[in-house]
Amino acid sequence: MADASDVLLDRVLAGTPKAESPLRHRADLAAHSAQFADWPEWAPAEVVHALRETGISRPWTHQARAASLAWSGEHVVLSTGTASGKSLAYQLPVLSTLATTRGATALYLSPTKALAADQLRAVQGLSLPEVRAASYDGDTPHGERDWVRAHGRWVFSNPDMLHRSILPRHDRWAHFFRRLAYIVVDECHAYRGVFGSHVALLLRRLYRIARRYGASPVFVLASATVANPADSAGRLSGVECTAVAEDGSPRGARTLALWEPPLLELTGENNAPVRRSAGAEAARIMADLVVEGARTLSFVRSRHGAELTALGARRQLTEVDPALGKQVAAYRAGFLPEERRELERALDSGELLGVASTNALELGVDITGLDAVIVAGYPGTLASFWQQAGRAGRAGAGALVVFVARDDPLDTYLVHNPGAVLDRPVEATVLDPTNPYVLGPHLACAAAEQPLTTGCLEPFGGQAARAVLDGLVADGLLRRRKSGWYWTSRERPQHEVDIRGSGGDQVMVVEGDSGRMLGTVDLGSAPNQVHPGAVYLHQGDSYVVDSLSLDEGLALVHAEDPEWSTAPREVVDIEVLNTAHTEEFDGVRACIGEVGVTSQVVGYLRRLPTGEVLDQIPLDLPERRLNTRAVWYTVSEELLNGSAPGGAGLIPARIPGALHAAEHAAIGLLPLFATCDRWDVGGVSTALHADTGEATVFVHDGHPGGAGFADRGFAALVPWLAATREAIASCECPAGCPSCVQSPKCGNGNEPLDKAGAVAVLNSVLHAMRAHDAVGAQHDYLHDHASAATKR
Repeated sequence: MADASDVLLDRVLAGTPKAESPLRHRADLAAHSAQFADWPEWAPAEVVHALRETGISRPWTHQARAASLAWSGEHVVLSTGTASGKSLAYQLPVLSTLATTRGATALYLSPTKALAADQLRAVQGLSLPEVRAASYDGDTPHGERDWVRAHGRWVFSNPDMLHRSILPRHDRWAHFFRRLAYIVVDECHAYRGVFGSHVALLLRRLYRIARRYGASPVFVLASATVANPADSAGRLSGVECTAVAEDGSPRGARTLALWEPPLLELTGENNAPVRRSAGAEAARIMADLVVEGARTLSFVRSRHGAELTALGARRQLTEVDPALGKQVAAYRAGFLPEERRELERALDSGELLGVASTNALELGVDITGLDAVIVAGYPGTLASFWQQAGRAGRAGAGALVVFVARDDPLDTYLVHNPGAVLDRPVEATVLDPTNPYVLGPHLACAAAEQPLTTGCLEPFGGQAARAVLDGLVADGLLRRRKSGWYWTSRERPQHEVDIRGSGGDQVMVVEGDSGRMLGTVDLGSAPNQVHPGAVYLHQGDSYVVDSLSLDEGLALVHAEDPEWSTAPREVVDIEVLNTAHTEEFDGVRACIGEVGVTSQVVGYLRRLPTGEVLDQIPLDLPERRLNTRAVWYTVSEELLNGSAPGGAGLIPARIPGALHAAEHAAIGLLPLFATCDRWDVGGVSTALHADTGEATVFVHDGHPGGAGFADRGFAALVPWLAATREAIASCECPAGCPSCVQSPKCGNGNEPLDKAGAVAVLNSVLHAMRAHDAVGAQHDYLHDHASAATKR
């Protein structure tokens, strides 16, 4: 008898000739059974009874071990898969302490208000009234906030509220902080890059204030499966953590299909071939699965894309049976809790068979055991990929996971190299709390909360923090006295620090007709995200930007839902400010250091969902300057022109296009080695750079001071460039396309590009590096850098 996943896969492949099959690889992932443990002896009977009432007869082994470590006073991180019951691991010790220790308190933090609301609802559903669990976020009425401060024992909040409200007014929370026993950080793998660096410093500020009131809280962190969870949790929290990573939860068998949509007859920019979009392909696959009666969840990268995918699937299903079209819905982040609960219920009952969603459903929503999951486009990290794929699979029944590649170099590489998905360890999170552009504002906030002393600087970076403090004193923001550093203004600095941005000024996005503020973007990102003519998405609704004033910090928009999307085009120049580390090879030099990037958005493309480019519209926006971190490599003229073994054999006229293509593909592949999106980084290539004197390819962080991405790229330079070369070479297009060397944000209109030349250049660079044992040198740098980051 055929397995359920075989039936589903056959259905979505039906009618496709084998020679034209989009299936690039199939992998069968085995089921595993549950591993149970007894309830810990220290857990009070009333707590165990309350948890049993929810249907938990016994904890799984990882839940019991993590809970016992936290109960014993050890900081702990639990790193297991989707639907592995991580909540119980922190609920058990927290509830037990609140039940047995008079006045004890706990703080829960999550990256989204929705997830915190879900977890709060679960705790309030227990028959434990003495817990007094309460929400404290931006939606909490002001009349209730005083009650939460005075009486709440388990407070559910988020980093934004902690930063802007709780810590600046910690004296009003003195009763809560004196008895703080636990700090729960849920979905901690979501804190990466600049945002992760902000949250890392925020947690250090939190721990410092708790210690001021005499508390010594235990950190309990919950994470998806990540590499080196203890190191990642330590960098985030600032304390040494014990990792629990052996997953004792059950899992049904799954089949993973790597899927590459076909090339279309349509052409895109410069007449390059384009593939059917991942969203359109996901809609077709979901429609086939719904016809088969399979409960299916599609993850799509954007809110607009999720709605288009659901609409496409409904249209196809309605042609078969109008009743089937009503069984597909879109899910967006702006849904109310009641709407999310209804969605879960409808999927569970079979009223809904297909849902298209962004990663809003990746975190904290009780939807598991599905028949099929479609991942339309790589979500940026393996942690997120397996988090999404983990929604599929029920004990005793097979399930199907389909990864549909976007028209993108990274996706192309992954579907042609299944080991990069199946065999590669999940990446560690990348964050750098010592970035001075992030550290400076948090030191100012910390000083405003309580004067800083020499003895409290080590968690903030030690000497790095001291150097930043000297700058704050020189700027007149802090005053240095014998006893420490003091904030000088009556105004609190916290409201000037955006922890979800680069820490700088913000541009307000306002609907022109109503005056309603929809959101903000940081000043540095505004020309790319809210330039005139840009399509701006807010909670699933589409707007078009009418005007942008960087001086006033204002972008005016109007509601409109055009059929196209927009992609900015910018030109970039770069100068080397400081070279921190260099590796010399025969004809190749690899460097990491500080650079100054000058960029200007010069226009934007309007592109249909099919990939077809409608037009390019010019813009006249001011130049921007960014000082950040970059990784770069240079190639000698002899190596580029030489025809001897190891040489690229390129004539001078082909070199700019070859370097340009290699740069684009390298930017697309960096997320494989650093937890970033291609929009978090930028690049420049030139046949002769003024500062290096040679042909050079730069890839730089897109945030002031850097976010750790370029450093991670340098540390993995050989495998990164090898993957880049493989992605270009494996693409079936003749001369370059968005799946390999074209970039959606290239200010030069993706000209010139030389696909074959890029492969030749990368072959030469990799040959030179491998000949000089580059892997060892890069490994040493990675080890040193990781050790330093952990100490920070």
